[in-house]
Amino acid sequence: MKKLFSVLLTFILCTAFLTGCGTVKTSVPPVSDQPVTLSVFAAASLTESLSEIAALYKEKAPAVTLTFNFDSSGKLQTQIENGAEADLFVSAAQKQMDALEDGYIDAGTRRDLLINKVVLIVPQDSTKGITSFEDCLTDKVSLMALGNADVPVGQYSEEIFKYLNGWDMIQKKASLGSNVKEVLSQVESGSVDCGVVYSTDAATAKAVTVAAEAPEGSHSPVVYPAAVLKSSVNAEAARAFLDYLSSPEAVAVFEQTGFEVVK
Repeated sequence: MKKLFSVLLTFILCTAFLTGCGTVKTSVPPVSDQPVTLSVFAAASLTESLSEIAALYKEKAPAVTLTFNFDSSGKLQTQIENGAEADLFVSAAQKQMDALEDGYIDAGTRRDLLINKVVLIVPQDSTKGITSFEDCLTDKVSLMALGNADVPVGQYSEEIFKYLNGWDMIQKKASLGSNVKEVLSQVESGSVDCGVVYSTDAATAKAVTVAAEAPEGSHSPVVYPAAVLKSSVNAEAARAFLDYLSSPEAVAVFEQTGFEVVK
């Protein structure tokens, strides 16, 4: 009898426990899609690709509105340091992200996202015969467009011409742009003989020709890191969008624009 009572008591207690657990599970409401606006600070060279990806993401997350601030990574870094409201930062170089490592970015979210190339471009109707970076050190080039010292493409340019032992000469020929799109614009308009941009910018331009890729080993790898900012008030949504940037749909857009995706 005692044994039977013990078995029955155990059964009743287990049933009550399982029922209670089931009640807890079913009482948790589903996560609702609350309207969210994400501010994304991104390198100017990402303008075309991220604008296209934003349209795709709207179909996946209709409650999320993406706003972009496209500019040079150095300028964006300064804005973030000065308290600009942003949720996500995508830089065209490691230097600017490294500078924000302490105090500004959620280090746990930082990842290397994309790889780009540095190229020399000329106006489409150029008759200067410029076919290499070395040509920039000759009389073929009187004026060339470069990013300034705060712009990653300008920093890569400096590395390249120092590698070619011609940086001092190039500085005397330089017309500086505050971001890579300004450099591209100068070449498109024909106001300079050539310019140094990323291959992705050249791919989206209609009035320029790629004259040469930067010599192998002449500059640091062009890697684009991305991270959620500590100050983000929408960190969960920012992490979700950052994850989406590695999705097959986003990768297809990046690759179509000319980026290589970090595996």
